[in-house]
Amino acid sequence: MTSANPANEATPAPNPAPLWQPDADRIAAAGITHFQRWAAEHHGAPADGGYPALHAWSTGSLSTFWRAIAEYFDVRFTTPYDEVLAHPGMPGAAWFTGGTLNYAEHALRAADTRPGEPALLHVDERHEPTETSWAELRRQVLALAARLRELGVTPGDRICAYVPNIPQAVIAFLASAAVGAVWTSCAPDFGARAVLDRFQQVEPVVLFTVDGYRYGGKEHDRADTVAELRAGLPSLRAVIHIPVLGTGTPEGARDWSDVTEDPAAPAVYEQLPFDHPLWILYSSGTTGLPKAIVQSQGGILLEHLKQLGLHCDLGPGDRFFWYTSTGWMMWNYLVSGLLTGATVVLYDGSPGYPETGAQWAVAERTGATFFGTSAAYVMACRKAGVHPARDHDLSRIACVATTGSPLPPDGFRWLHDEFAAAGTELWIASVSGGTDVCSCFAGAVPTLPVHIGELQAPCLGTDLHAWDENGEDLIDEVGELVVTQPMPSMPTAFWNDPDLKRYRSAYFEMFPGVWRHGDWITRTGRGTVIVHGRSDSTLNRQGVRMGSADIYEAVERLPEIRETLVIGVEEPDGGYWMPLFVHLADGAALDDALRARIKTTLREQLSPRHVPDDIIAVPAVPHTLTGKRLEVPVKRLLQGADPAQAVNPGSVDRPELLTFYVGLGADRQRLRHEARD
Repeated sequence: MTSANPANEATPAPNPAPLWQPDADRIAAAGITHFQRWAAEHHGAPADGGYPALHAWSTGSLSTFWRAIAEYFDVRFTTPYDEVLAHPGMPGAAWFTGGTLNYAEHALRAADTRPGEPALLHVDERHEPTETSWAELRRQVLALAARLRELGVTPGDRICAYVPNIPQAVIAFLASAAVGAVWTSCAPDFGARAVLDRFQQVEPVVLFTVDGYRYGGKEHDRADTVAELRAGLPSLRAVIHIPVLGTGTPEGARDWSDVTEDPAAPAVYEQLPFDHPLWILYSSGTTGLPKAIVQSQGGILLEHLKQLGLHCDLGPGDRFFWYTSTGWMMWNYLVSGLLTGATVVLYDGSPGYPETGAQWAVAERTGATFFGTSAAYVMACRKAGVHPARDHDLSRIACVATTGSPLPPDGFRWLHDEFAAAGTELWIASVSGGTDVCSCFAGAVPTLPVHIGELQAPCLGTDLHAWDENGEDLIDEVGELVVTQPMPSMPTAFWNDPDLKRYRSAYFEMFPGVWRHGDWITRTGRGTVIVHGRSDSTLNRQGVRMGSADIYEAVERLPEIRETLVIGVEEPDGGYWMPLFVHLADGAALDDALRARIKTTLREQLSPRHVPDDIIAVPAVPHTLTGKRLEVPVKRLLQGADPAQAVNPGSVDRPELLTFYVGLGADRQRLRHEARD
């Protein structure tokens, strides 16, 4: 690695004033303020100094901090724990050893005090919200848990689901957690091969499935896919059918209504060790099988209570919306809103149907107080001329949060201006984390200012740094995102990786004992964080590393450009080729004038090094099934790698798009051979 980096070129100039500043009343009312006051009284946290002092204490007194989180949120250990952090090393940190608890029991606690209030609000593309009360949610969870036990499901068994973002998915997950089974899910827009690549690894005993789903105004039948899944999962003991489209129960399956009808099932929650698996999430699996990431009941419980209750400032009375599918970690994160007593809003459908502003309509209809979406959706709304706060009553929204990719500065400005025009000072939270921890490393803090293009701060209990290749801290320079102390939600393991070989290789190879996530970030002098994109797909021109996110943000401002993909290809002769692929807006043409505008934009807004070698029009940009641009696999294809080794088509949203890059890579290889001959 070279020590050169793009800090001065890729990092936006410091802003003299924040875009948003919480007022004194908001700071006083925030849950994180209450927690700091309580932790100061009970655990020696600093009473003064605000969030920076609290964060320093949370990482400097890690065991005390996590004990305080457990006590503050009244986490119920049926067997008391012996030690908060018995082994602090990574991987393999041992948390709350000896203690037992159950995630589902905590998620359903509001049913005791607010049984008739809504726990879930479900909305589909018809935008007709339906409620599930806390009492009814708990009743169905307990009924289903009893049926699962009758089917012989015991703690540690795997339960899988091929379901959309509907109440039945939440009920099935919580019932799984109640009996101590290990949950794993995929969205029904995944093809059979992509699902089997995931589920076959974990040998599930029960499959929840649907007959189809609705998306983009159409009904999509999945009966044939479900038949493939059943045939490909010989470990199954039972299949439970959820008739989303009204289709009858297939032969050999049980109907959803039959397994949730018990009106008086007992409240039985298996009390499990803190590190007992709660669910399995999957990496994108763009090359080879997806990694099956195991996270624990206790680790997720504490991390999500901290993240949602303090950083997102959620509690009873809030309505928590995040656009997601059951194939993305944000679904798991969304469901954990129940831990805070908030009402969880489930949206099942296209993000932009019947028009681009559809998600804002969902927020209005459900009275969302916290609105979560992707940075890509915000930028699509901006480009489409959507006016969310003008055209919808969004007065209840306290925060708009984005993830999936860094929110560009223009996204911050657009959100701020749109809501300000309606008389609302909006808290905007760009957050960054990952499936690997099912949480955020940095992002929302309700008591801190918001600066354009920046994440507010590292999260509590997250010892976040930007390191150079020698493991030295960098401030106001680009470095590798590392976490130097364990977090409870870090994976306990990968499935079928008993010696942790794949786990160590994934995160601890570059800096042994330190989590290296694979992102380029800048820690600024004022304590904020800027995310520049993946370090494993870093662009390197003339020894200078550059983040792809900076190029995307600059070029995609142009009205002619819908989306872009930039790749840096090291060539065998020592050369370096950096093409920019552009997906054009309807009616646009990639002529000499547009090419010149793109180059001028990058030269003036970033640097001459950011100007690509070639600009190439493509029919669309390929993504992973969770919406991330396919940078590394495309790079391998352009280097002439065997497609079967370079990319798993089952992990790609539109595999047919790969043909173009395979052909381009082959052409370049052929020309290189001809030149040598």
